[in-house]
Amino acid sequence: MVDPPNGEDPNMPNGLFEAPDAPGPNGQRSGAPTRAAVILPWERQGRDVSAAEQPRAAEARLAEAVGLAASIGLVVVHTAILPLRMRRPSTLFGEGQVSTQGQSISYNHVEVVIVDAALSPVQQRNLERAWGCKVIDRTGLILDIFGERAATREGTLQVELAHLAYQRSRLVRSWTHLERQRGGFGFLGGPGETQIEADRRLIDDRLVRLRKDLDQVRRTRGLHRSARRRVPFPVIALVGYTNAGKSTLFNALTGAEVTAKDQLFATLDPTMRGLQLPSGRRVILSDTVGFISQLPHELVEAFRATLEEVSEADVILHVRDAAHPETIPQRGDVIKVLDDMVADGTLDSAWPDRTIEVLNKADLLGGVAEVPLREGAIAVSAMTGEGLEALKAAIDLRIAQGMEVADYAIPPHDGARMAWLYQHGEVVERHDEEAAVHMKVRLLPADRARFERQG
Repeated sequence: MVDPPNGEDPNMPNGLFEAPDAPGPNGQRSGAPTRAAVILPWERQGRDVSAAEQPRAAEARLAEAVGLAASIGLVVVHTAILPLRMRRPSTLFGEGQVSTQGQSISYNHVEVVIVDAALSPVQQRNLERAWGCKVIDRTGLILDIFGERAATREGTLQVELAHLAYQRSRLVRSWTHLERQRGGFGFLGGPGETQIEADRRLIDDRLVRLRKDLDQVRRTRGLHRSARRRVPFPVIALVGYTNAGKSTLFNALTGAEVTAKDQLFATLDPTMRGLQLPSGRRVILSDTVGFISQLPHELVEAFRATLEEVSEADVILHVRDAAHPETIPQRGDVIKVLDDMVADGTLDSAWPDRTIEVLNKADLLGGVAEVPLREGAIAVSAMTGEGLEALKAAIDLRIAQGMEVADYAIPPHDGARMAWLYQHGEVVERHDEEAAVHMKVRLLPADRARFERQG
């Protein structure tokens, strides 16, 4: 057996140096899952950061990265938090850190190393050379997860678009064995650069086709939204950090059977179902992809169509994991994504006014009464159902606050128009007279405009 590097104890409780399985021919373990290492570069934050903006602890960030790796079947056999005094352009880490981690990676027969940060193509290539195995960064890992989970055509297109945009900048890594381009004229250029340029052209052509296909998907989604406006029901969108329990809450409210797992990014494609509120009002509930800290910008752009459901929502439910030790930083990460949507014009700046915070997983804290609440927040347990009726009532109230009160005199024989008002609004008062039925109704602005157009 190989001695542990630096004389560390192979029986460490965190499994960092557990005795590895003996590799077979060519260093492969037949039938065994891929062995992975997760390394977190950590830079200390300044002290002038407010409590609300305080970043999550290094251990929590590392645990999240390990969870991401495990969610695609990787077996994490080595983890490390490496403090960074300065970012080295060549390898990100210092020479001593690269060497020490190389010993641990070799001892544990690691096949892929996940660096929980953004790596440049040069850093990724140099680390692969130094450690003798595949190296991916946070963006590459999340892209792999999204690629494995996407189920709909839209999701598949979005993932491929993001993946190609990411790979385009890393083509140089695939052709380092070929000659670089030399100076001169005519045919004196080296084959390596020619191959890279050809591949970039192929990727660019594919990106153009993907964007056209996605535009068609977005147009189709826009037509669906237009159809919903013609028979309008308020839309309630669930947003929140990944694994906050959005899909479990979605199922508990609607009786649907959307995939809900204790797993990061279990939901990638938006799902919609009908829901009846205590007032009798029908609404559409939309489940969306979860957010995560440092979401790769490639994915923010590619999944813009998915987030459009949030921008169209009448009420936004910000679902939080009340039992998670990092629930406050996670809240900040979600708000940052929504604020970024405001900055690029995807979302209006008044979104906080129609948002309800939902603190989920109250059962892990002893029940809803044990959950500390911000003003206007609702504590629930999607697993036990506790607090769901209070949440429905809060949704009802928030929708009602956005309604307008109108008075109508309807001929007694016009039952269709009266039925429409009962279906789409909230009848506050009704007085039946021989000449007309006088109704005071609370309606959403769009519903009121439609009813009066039908006149």
